[in-house]
Order: sequence, then structure tokens, then C-alpha cells
Amino acid sequence: MPGAVDRLLGTLDTMGLSPDEGPGAGGSVGPYTQSERTELYRAHAQRLLDSGAAYRCFCSRVRLDMLRRQAASRGEKPRYDNRCRHLSESKREELLARDVSHVIRLKLEDTSAPFSDLVFGPVAFDVAAQEGDPVLLKTDGFPTYHLASVVDDHLMRVTHVLRGVEWQVSTPKHIALYRALGWEPPEFAHLPLVTNPDGTKLSKRHGDATVESHLARGYLPETVLNYVCLAGGGFSELDPRVLTSLSELTEKFELSRVHTHSCRLDPERLHRLNLLALRGRHAQHQPERRAQLRDSVRQLVTARLRQSGQKPSQRVLTDDYVDKVLTWALAHSRLVTLADLVGRDLTYLWAVPEQPQALRLAGVPDPAGTLRLVVAELGSWGEEQLTKDALVAAFRSLARQSDLKFGALMQLLRLALSGVEEGPGVAEMMSVLGHAETLQRLSNSIGHGQTESAAQR
Repeated sequence: MPGAVDRLLGTLDTMGLSPDEGPGAGGSVGPYTQSERTELYRAHAQRLLDSGAAYRCFCSRVRLDMLRRQAASRGEKPRYDNRCRHLSESKREELLARDVSHVIRLKLEDTSAPFSDLVFGPVAFDVAAQEGDPVLLKTDGFPTYHLASVVDDHLMRVTHVLRGVEWQVSTPKHIALYRALGWEPPEFAHLPLVTNPDGTKLSKRHGDATVESHLARGYLPETVLNYVCLAGGGFSELDPRVLTSLSELTEKFELSRVHTHSCRLDPERLHRLNLLALRGRHAQHQPERRAQLRDSVRQLVTARLRQSGQKPSQRVLTDDYVDKVLTWALAHSRLVTLADLVGRDLTYLWAVPEQPQALRLAGVPDPAGTLRLVVAELGSWGEEQLTKDALVAAFRSLARQSDLKFGALMQLLRLALSGVEEGPGVAEMMSVLGHAETLQRLSNSIGHGQTESAAQR
């Protein structure tokens, strides 16, 4: 797919995992793109033919499909019967002279001996008996994974191969191929499957299963990194309540600690980790990252308000106000990603809510008069007095004086301040909005009104 390599390299760079050498980075054992290495693969396939470790297979697709159907009818796993391994030299020459399409297969002998997996320990698969001889080079001259991975890893001096457990069954083929080429195999470690919360296999066909999709939804790179590491094991003394840096993860990684069982992803853990990451970036000792967070919030606010036909005021875009909102939201766990700050329940932080036409609320006979009492009460307060305890005490007293239920008063104030009936507590809203903005919104609501509550509607 065009651009796929660049996107992959870009994602690795974002995660802090840029390779030391490879596509775009250079190195001494390139080229690093398989399509540019086809002559290498063909040369090594020829080496295997010359040594007698491989052979040309002329079986047609029709015959191979027939073998698969016959195996299925017997309830068996499909297996190539190695027919072309036993062709006479004269027959091979005849078929080549007729330019019959063919592949190159590796001659597998007994593969029942176990190999050492650095994660699973001794593992045995007799693939020679179960599958027959594997294809190394296809009819179009391009290699299969089996040939390409072995040739590439050897020529690139790879000492340890870490890959998904689904490739474990193929490892005896690869070890046999190393031996056939006269090479010493590297160490193999197979990593457990990562699954959805319900245990089903995580698939790249699911749009939200990729690192890119998580980053696009607002999860930070350090979040995703810790999320995956905590799911699969391989580390000692990792505390799931804190984020671990890449350098510390590198130091603590041990193959022997990787899980052998499937690893279920936990979305709640992802949310908790991202909140930790946001708190870390907003910390006072990280001024550059704090500034980046503010800029990201400003971009989100501007885009959201423009989308709704509103223009954000400079007040809500200042460093002080954005910092104040972030401090409150992070302390009270009001967000998972920064995008939550511009969700419906928190839009009031950035824009004055629309004022409906008539003040009618169940349990509040005189909404306008009640709002005047609140404005009069808070008018003489200072900014530092807008604490939760002080505000709740004042509102309880006012509710008693006005013969109102406390909950009804809170609903009126929430609607006046935010335009929504559910959300953060009124005291929280006021402390974030600040004294002047709170009084302005309450005053604006006097003479306007709210439509009936949702319950009445």
C-alpha cells in the first residue's frame, strides 16, 4: 500500500522507537525493502536447489485445490504430498523445457525435535508430517515469508527473533532452512496474542486496534506504550498506577517474564493511564509539555466552537484560563482525552450557553427572583472564596430561606451556568468559571428563562 512504510516509520518515531537502521535510516546491510532484494532470495533458492535441499514443484493450482478438498472431506488438515520431490531428472527437464509454471519447495525431513523458545521453553511441531514441504519461492519469483525472513535475518546479523505466537508453528521450517543454508539459527521468542476484552482476537481489520487509531483518538504515546507493556508482561516491578519511561522499560525488560497466555486489553486501564500521562505533561516541572497541552486545548476549543457557529472569546484562550481548566479537569478526573474538554457536558467552559425563553422549573416557583438572591449573595465575594465548602454552605442557607429544595436550586444554577441539567457540581463550575464569569452568566439568566426540565418535557 502506498505510503504504508512511511506511516509505520512515523508511528514508531512518535512512540520514541525509531530504528537504528532500516528504510529511511540507512545502514550497512541494505537494501531494507524486500522488493529490492528479490535477486538475493532467488540466489539463495538456487543454492538450495544446487545442494539438493530444495526442488522445483510443478503441481498446478487445480491439483493443490483437489488435495485440500480431499483432506477436508476426511476431516484432516490440508497437506502437500511432496509429489514433485520424487520427479525424475528427465521429467523435471521436460517440464522446464515446456516452461511449466512452478514454485521452489524446501525438502523437510524429520522436524519433530523440539526447539527452545525463550518465552515458552521447549516447543515441538512436526510440520514435515503435518504440512509437507513448504514453498520458498512462488511462481512469480517472489519469496514467501519463510525464505525472505531467514535470508534477511541472517544477512542482517539478527541474533534474536521476537514475533507473534502464531508464527511458532513455522519455526521448525525456519530452523531447517537455516541448517540447509549452513547457517546457525538465531534465538526465537514468541509473544502471546493480544485480544479484545471479550477474549476475541485483536485484528488489524478493526479500525480501533492500531496504534495510529489510539493516537488519533487522543491517547498519548506514553499511554499506549505502557498500556501494551502492562498487558503482555516482560517487566519486573511495573506499577500500573504510574507511567514508566521508555528508558526504564528498556532496562527492566526480561524475555523470561513475558506471559505465555493471551493478553486481554482493558479499556479502563487505557483511560487511567492516559489521565496519568496528561497529569504528567501538565506538571509544573514540564513547562514545554504544559505549553503543548494548552495549545492543543486551544485548537480543540477553536475548532469545536467554529463548528457550532461560535467564536471563542480571548478570555477562554488565555494561558491562565486554559491552565485553570486543565488543573480542575485533571484533579477531578473529568477527562480521558483532551477532546473530552469540548464535549457536550463541558462546552459551558468555553462558551456562554444559549438562554431559552421561559423560566419554568419544577420546585422553583420564582426562578428569576431566586437568581437575583444568588447574585446578591455572591456579589460581595472574592475570587478566593469560591470554594466548594463555602458555596455549598451558602446555597443550603439560601435554599432554606427561600423554602426551596437544595437539589432544585442546584438544577436552576446548573442550567443558568451551563445550559445542561446534568454535569459537574455547581460549586465546581463556579470555581472554574471564576467570580466575574459566574455573576455575568447568572445575571444574564435573569429575565430569560429555561424551558421546562427534561422530566416535565
